[in-house]
Amino acid sequence: MEEINSHICRNCGTEFRGNFCSRCGQRSGIHKVTFKETFQDLANNLFSINAPLLITIRDMFLRPGVLLRSYLDGKRRTYYRPVSFFILMTVLYIVIRSVIGFDPFRNSMIVVEEGGPDPTLLTEARNYMLMNINNFLFVFVFTLALFLKLFFYKRYSLAEYIAISFYLLGIYTLIVTCNMFVVQAFGDQLQPLGSMIMCLFFVYAMVSFFQRKYFLVIVKSFILFILAFITYAMSSFAISFLIVYIKQG
Repeated sequence: MEEINSHICRNCGTEFRGNFCSRCGQRSGIHKVTFKETFQDLANNLFSINAPLLITIRDMFLRPGVLLRSYLDGKRRTYYRPVSFFILMTVLYIVIRSVIGFDPFRNSMIVVEEGGPDPTLLTEARNYMLMNINNFLFVFVFTLALFLKLFFYKRYSLAEYIAISFYLLGIYTLIVTCNMFVVQAFGDQLQPLGSMIMCLFFVYAMVSFFQRKYFLVIVKSFILFILAFITYAMSSFAISFLIVYIKQG
């Protein structure tokens, strides 16, 4: 009978037999870091058919309720972690937006009444918000989670709703990224399309997630998404205005 050699895990120090540590799951063949290992791990995690990223994206679109409930119930290794998923989608959005030179607010106008704030200050606040939109997306995560807790307060904790929001807004970022190409090809009138699709997706995800009182869940989900989006937009602009005002002062 073939003897299986024992190993000492370089990650946690546990003695184990086989190819993977029984305590932390790290493989036995860990040696000096090489370029091949680094980029092979990246490729495996991002592009492999069984990679958590592709499984997460697939399940978020096809069966979001199953993914969200499974993650909250403890199935953590199968899916990309919510914060990592959100950050990766945000980085993808920023890179693609920079490459194609897309300005999501290029045709936005700021109308200021007499006696109101300095229009130059408002323009700079708008530009600041645009340049830091990836940071302000975190604001959307928390506004969405807060309204989820407000509308469905009996079901889950705020921390669980924050995890759910990271997953959902990772998908929102992916939708907006795809919508950039649509806007570039067919015109700025399609700019709101990404948010509209996300609103519909959010309602669908909540119905799939809660699986009860479908009409009530649909109505609540639609209202809370609109409120969360408005709160996010107003908060982001207010923070931008305050930062620009302090810098000028």
